[in-house]
Amino acid sequence: MRRATLLVCLALVCAAAHAQMAPRSTIQVGVWALWHDRDVTILPIARATLRACETCPGRGLGKIVVRVTNGGLIWTEESGRAHNSTVLLLTGSYRLTAHGESLILTDPLRVTSVKGALLLVATLPVERYVELAVAAESGTADSPESRKALAVVARSFALHPSHGHTGFDVCDSTHCQWVHWHTTSEAHAATLATAGESLWVHGHRAEAYFHQNCGGRTAAASEVWPTRSATGHALQGSMTSRDDPYCQRAGSSEWSATLDRPELTQALAAAGLAAPGWMTLTVASRGESGRVTILLAGSTKIRAEEFRLAVGRALGWNHIRSNWFEVAADGDGFLFHGRGSGHGVGLCQAGAAEMAREGYGYREILTQYFPGTTIAEVTTGATWQTLAGQGFTLQTSEAADAAYVPAVGRAMTEAENRSGITHHAAIAVRSYRSTPAFRDATLAPGWVAAFTEGDEIAIQPLHILAARKLLGGTLRHELLHALVEEQATAQTPLWLREGLVEAWSGDARRGPRPTLTPELVSQKLTHATSEADSEAAHLAAGWYAQQLLDRFGRAQVMNWLRVGVPSSALVILR
Repeated sequence: MRRATLLVCLALVCAAAHAQMAPRSTIQVGVWALWHDRDVTILPIARATLRACETCPGRGLGKIVVRVTNGGLIWTEESGRAHNSTVLLLTGSYRLTAHGESLILTDPLRVTSVKGALLLVATLPVERYVELAVAAESGTADSPESRKALAVVARSFALHPSHGHTGFDVCDSTHCQWVHWHTTSEAHAATLATAGESLWVHGHRAEAYFHQNCGGRTAAASEVWPTRSATGHALQGSMTSRDDPYCQRAGSSEWSATLDRPELTQALAAAGLAAPGWMTLTVASRGESGRVTILLAGSTKIRAEEFRLAVGRALGWNHIRSNWFEVAADGDGFLFHGRGSGHGVGLCQAGAAEMAREGYGYREILTQYFPGTTIAEVTTGATWQTLAGQGFTLQTSEAADAAYVPAVGRAMTEAENRSGITHHAAIAVRSYRSTPAFRDATLAPGWVAAFTEGDEIAIQPLHILAARKLLGGTLRHELLHALVEEQATAQTPLWLREGLVEAWSGDARRGPRPTLTPELVSQKLTHATSEADSEAAHLAAGWYAQQLLDRFGRAQVMNWLRVGVPSSALVILR
């Protein structure tokens, strides 16, 4: 749960917005792009609206079925009334159902038709997309550091300009990065901890790749994508094949599969790789890593990566798991025996998980798999640096921020003195170079100056807060959040967590009883829709916490912070 510091004046947002160029904030994702559906059922869930053209007024969305016609789209309401249009624009929360699959979206969706099929394109904040990709692509062996490495790679890949699609930036399938359209707390934490970071090489953002298991040796990018330039910035750091001792230590990655020639024939024909009639399947060439680069189906040459993808999409991804295999005839079929999983280029997830298990951090993991690259600010390429202080670290891409380390230290001392809590692990304070960069990286609303999740604090540019004399108070407030959260448990109500921070910050008031009950305060803190709404909830939380501190004392309230407030104590607050 995010604990936020509100801005005193929205002028802070405006000043920062004009001072820096805003980074790219959204990405367009093709939904079910490889299915080529001709119809989809759309069911509203919450606050769902529909527009049938770019300038049309919005209307409430009811259940509709959308189909492709020669002239565009026809969409039919439950009443049977049908409408024609070339585009549908959806907002709110709604469910899509097609080809026997169903998913819920909460992002704006554009529905059009291309070449006789529906084109569904969702517009997401970049960081939300990264979080969804990490949730879908990470596995049970992953830990926080390996997920952070994956988040940086996924962000770098997503922001690269070319992925071969028309009408959207990336698809939600394995062609780009897998997206299941639901997240996990672990993916959220990894994305937030690396927000604003991507891989750079020679002043350009790198197009980074990852795969599940390299089998003990990574592949050169040229083995998989021979038409890519070996000197281009996109693949620098991923161009060579290297032994991977970490993947080797992660355990066996060997696999076997037997496939009938008829089903292989159908899969290759469907992908346009080989016409029916071929009888033999042999390896024509291998790359530096030992992986197959060219196969011969009869006399037809097929790139190994295209073969793997064609078989995976037609027959399932558990058959030909990588391009590192031997193949032999087996009756009217073929026996494959190989190692590894995925294309083998870039980050090996199995190796990254093993490195994390052995105590390496995500930066060391990325250095292992992308030599020659640097982790830098996502928009400018400025290098992120970590400055250490007593009980905290300051993470920033602005060299001038080193001057604020003493200010963070003073705020840390004040927070510990006021709360009486000593934090046992270093609290990470991450400062963003501009207000747009802060908002795009963290998805925080414009009225928030900073927020805390666990022992990580995200904050707007330090020099702007300092110029408006908000830096010390903002830092102290957020550090108090980190201290309180270390003591809190699942039984601790949100109003008490926030209220103690308000009280120890000196922001709690002893005026009239708030109109909001403690329960309503928690609801407002979670779902504030405006700056005024949020400010009222924070003030009420502070009033209630101050009442408890005044009547029962700090030691008792600290105990309740850990175990929950008893109903007998709540009586005085009602």
